[in-house]
Parts: sequence; C-alpha cells; structure tokens
Amino acid sequence: MARWNTIARGAAFAAAASLALAACASESDPETSATDGGGGSEGSGEALKIGSLLPLTGSLAFLGPPEVAGVDLAQTEINEAGGVWGEDVEIIHTDSSDTDNPQIASQSVTELISEDVAAIVGAASSAVTLNVVDDVTAAGIVQISPANTSTALSGYSPLFFRTAPPDTVQGDALGNLILEDGIEDLGILLFADDYATSLRDVVQGVIEDNGGTITYGTSGDEFQTDASNFESIVQDVLATDPDGILVIAFDQTKAIIPALIGAGFPSDKLYLTDGNTADYSADFEDGAMTGAQGTIPGANAADDFKALLDEENGSPLDSYAYGAESYDATMLVALAALKGGAGDGQTVADNLPAVSGADGGTECTGWVECADLIEAGEDIIYQAVSGVGPFNADNDPSSAYVGVYEYGDDNVQTWVEAVFGEA
Repeated sequence: MARWNTIARGAAFAAAASLALAACASESDPETSATDGGGGSEGSGEALKIGSLLPLTGSLAFLGPPEVAGVDLAQTEINEAGGVWGEDVEIIHTDSSDTDNPQIASQSVTELISEDVAAIVGAASSAVTLNVVDDVTAAGIVQISPANTSTALSGYSPLFFRTAPPDTVQGDALGNLILEDGIEDLGILLFADDYATSLRDVVQGVIEDNGGTITYGTSGDEFQTDASNFESIVQDVLATDPDGILVIAFDQTKAIIPALIGAGFPSDKLYLTDGNTADYSADFEDGAMTGAQGTIPGANAADDFKALLDEENGSPLDSYAYGAESYDATMLVALAALKGGAGDGQTVADNLPAVSGADGGTECTGWVECADLIEAGEDIIYQAVSGVGPFNADNDPSSAYVGVYEYGDDNVQTWVEAVFGEA
C-alpha cells in the first residue's frame, strides 16, 4: 500500500522544474566503470544515440506532442551545453501507434535497432511495450518508458526502466479519491488491455478493502478495443445502479461519455485516468464534463517548464501529460552514459539506478549541474522534473506524484492537486 500526503495547488515539485541551460562541455573516460563513480576525459568517442517510440498516430496520439517535446527539450539542453563527450546527442523519433496497429511499433523498433541506439524512450502504451520489449532488450538496448504503468512491467527486464509510477501508485490515489468523494458503489468501464486491467485491479482492491463494492467491471466485464456497441455497454453498467463510474479507456471515451450523459448519469460522478484525461472541448457540448475528475501520474510541471515544452513543440501544447517524464527519461539516459563512459545499452542500464539517486549522493537539477558533478567523480541524486524518486529494485520509481484534474464547463481538465506516494 502506498503512503499519501496531499500537497497544495501549484506546489508540486516546482523546485525541480528549474532548468540549468548554461553552456558546459562534458567528457568521460571509457575505462571508468559504474562502480568507480564515473568521470574522466575521453568518453566513448562516439555520439550518444537515443531513439523514441512514442504515439504519433493512433488512439494515444494526443500524448505524442508533449512526450516528443520532452525528449527534444532534454536534447536541446544537453547539446547547448556541449553534448556528451563533446558530441551532440542524436535523437531518432519513431511512431509507436497503438495496439490496433501493432506492425507500426514493430517496424519502428526494427529501425531503431538498426540505428544502434543505446536506449529507446517509450512506448506510451503498456500493451505496446509488452509487444516489443523482448525484441528491444534482446538487442541489448535499454527501453525506458515515460508513461507505462502496468504492474506487469515491474521488474520485467534488467534493461527495462520507466519514469512513470506503476498502477500500484496511480490506482491507490484514484481509489482513495473516489472513496473521499463518498462513492460506495462503483461501476468500471474498461477495455481488455494490460494497462486497463492492471489499473482496475488496484482500484478494485482499494474500494473493496474500504467496504465499497464494484457493481460492474470486474474480471470478465471488459470490452474489446474495437467495440462499437457502447450504448449497450453503458446500459449494462447503469443497470447495476452505481454511485460513480470510472472509465478506463483511450479513444473509446469519446463514444462512452455521450452515451453516459445521454442516459442521465451525472458528469460529476465520472472518473477518468491518464489514458483519457484529455481536452474534450472540441468533442462534446459545453458542460458535458463539468465536475468529472481524472488522474495523471506526475507532478504538475512549473510554468517555466511548460513554456520550454511549448517552445520545443513550436506552439502551445494542448496537454503536458508525460512531457516531464519524457524529459527525465532522456536526461537520465544521457547522465548514465556519461557516468559509465560509453553509449551502449548495457552501460546505460548499469548506471541508470546510480544517476537516479539509488546509491545516494549530491542532489542536482538539469544537465549542467549533474554532469559537472559526475565529471568531478561524485555520485548524484537527479532531481526529476516529474517528481519521481530513484529507481527501485524493479527499475520503477521508488516514489512519485499523481495529479488530480477536474473538468470545467468548457470540457477542459484543470490541475487541482497532487498526492505523493511511495510504493
């Protein structure tokens, strides 16, 4: 069970969001091992290559822009400071799409393996990752996801990491939010997917452990990702007379919400998750979502960090979900390569826990400050913009924030507060 503390609006890890963008070249010694503390003067002599496997198309495409911007922002910060070993970090972006188009992620992984990247940032979908992670890790490449939350991925491989907390953290926060709102009988609409069922299981445990009931949505009630009969599915859950309804879905949400509202279910008793807590201002009539709430793992990024993401994107983003986690993932990979003195997957994997702070050390923020400490032979505790703690034995964040969002009359989600949890 996680331990929770509510933090006030606007205070979510703002200190970690200040970025050090001053110029400073960083170099490292190829013969220095992770246990030696890193540092040196030569490095690998080759540019560090990092791939991304993020949703540019498909049902999670709304997460693509902030995630890509996060990766690019880290690259910009590092390269403006002289890169790694005096060479610019190279980013190769590819599309993960979704589980309805599995061939796209497979083709992207094949491309990135052929490019000999040290690490791949992605995927956004846990199910997509489970389809490709064996190929990635068999090639000796680190996969580090900014958004995967399925508990099935905890400790999956020594080469798999994530900067998003597992569903044990988000599910606990979401379940307690629902209970605090006075919901005793909860209906759950979810699709048959590792992400959805994993999160459902955690929420169900929290609700039932506190005397509540899951009226619909237990094992066997899931709908298929290509379902189209949402009117019938909505009637099934409403027939169980729930006090509140949790929707765990992606694009299907755009069909589910109108069916629920059309049937008279109150919008302020609706709950969403990170897969569908999105801007619906262009999809529904004003007021359709008023009072609905959703959760997204990660601290609420500070305004200056959001402005940097907007700049990388070339225009204001509609959502900043997982932008900070993508930035952190890219930054951690580069710091691990610098510490280990080489740009291969195994070196990155060996050093990721240490640069995240798992071994203790000096706290640091951004590339310049952290790289300077590594060059001086010091251990570091990277202060993640997303607020996650050092990697644990399962390569999951040892602690994290989960943001709570509420919808206004314009059907746009607004950050309300964040809860902090330690798994």
